[in-house]
Amino acid sequence: MTNDQRDPADRQRSWPYAAAAYVFAVVMAGTTLPTPLYGLYQEEIGFSSLMVTVIFAVYAAGVIAVLVVAGGVSDVLGRRPVLLAGLGCAAASALCFVLEGGLPLLFTGRVLSGFSAGLFTGTATVAVMELAPPHRRGRASLAATAANMLGLGCGPLLAGLLAEYAPWPLRLPYLVHLGLVAVAAGLALALPETVRHRGPRPALRPRRPSVPAEVRSVFVPAALAAFAGFAMFGLFTSVAPSFMAQTLDVHNLAVSGLVVFLTFAASTVGQASQGGVPAGRALPLGCFVLVAGLAAIGGSLLLSSLALLVAGAVVSGFGQGLLFRAGLSTVSSRAPADRRGETTSAFFVVAYLGISLPVVGVGALALALGLRDAGLVFSACAMVLAGSIGVWLLRGAPDRPRPGA
Repeated sequence: MTNDQRDPADRQRSWPYAAAAYVFAVVMAGTTLPTPLYGLYQEEIGFSSLMVTVIFAVYAAGVIAVLVVAGGVSDVLGRRPVLLAGLGCAAASALCFVLEGGLPLLFTGRVLSGFSAGLFTGTATVAVMELAPPHRRGRASLAATAANMLGLGCGPLLAGLLAEYAPWPLRLPYLVHLGLVAVAAGLALALPETVRHRGPRPALRPRRPSVPAEVRSVFVPAALAAFAGFAMFGLFTSVAPSFMAQTLDVHNLAVSGLVVFLTFAASTVGQASQGGVPAGRALPLGCFVLVAGLAAIGGSLLLSSLALLVAGAVVSGFGQGLLFRAGLSTVSSRAPADRRGETTSAFFVVAYLGISLPVVGVGALALALGLRDAGLVFSACAMVLAGSIGVWLLRGAPDRPRPGA
């Protein structure tokens, strides 16, 4: 059916879908803005690579805290109020960075950024899927995860370009983001609500993300694969710019931001490619592609090669995209409608544990072994984890995602 033949009401329903994806991308971009700027903060304040990973982990802790305490709140309150709360946290985080004068506001800004991501990851993913018009329903999960990943990738690229070529490198990126958040808030206010309750609205109680019994058998392998993929993202969004500066003598912040962007862009391409591969095959395939990318990252550390690092970023990002979309779409499709937000949030809890815990380990190892050797240890451990999950899935994880799911 062409655009001209499509039902006018169908076209009218497309704008909330696109608006929700934009709002999602803007908030996620704010969470990665500091990535190429950590070196500048180190020079200004004076702290080690371990502190960089701790600051990063504080963000992830904020995400996990919100997901654990309020993972299913949008199933009760509705999607729009939770999105607006997340935008408020994103704006408050940006203000902390604009006013930053030391570690206290740096930590506060990262915690608030984590809160915004925690409120958005599950809620915005489901909102984009629910707001998709009928002719886009088949690709709604791709739109949601692409908005997430491209937003995460655009943050370092935007910050790197502004910090390298514009004034106020530690202020301007956040001022620009505040403007984007203001536009996003206006759009979020206009979004239709997709949660409707028959009869009285359920009481609002803290409800930890949990996995319904009928979803658990597919949730475990999908979530473990997401853990491995997000661990790779954690490395790139925390210490990869420091490695490029210290080992590869790459001090251009725009280049650092571009390399991180390529990782997330490749993830988006991987997600788009998964559409032609049954989920039961995409999960193990994504794990093995991730292993290949991690091997290239390890090789770049051994050989001090920027080309290998870029190749590793692209290949591992592609593998992460394959496994991430396959896992998320399988888990969300199996979840009961009234617990979809809660189940999706549980999936992201595991993912964000992957983005935080291993990275802190890299920072701690860097103090004893140096950043290069710590990165090698990380790459080896992540390869073992991703490869083991891939083999488990190929051998038949219990009730693994059905082909075509």
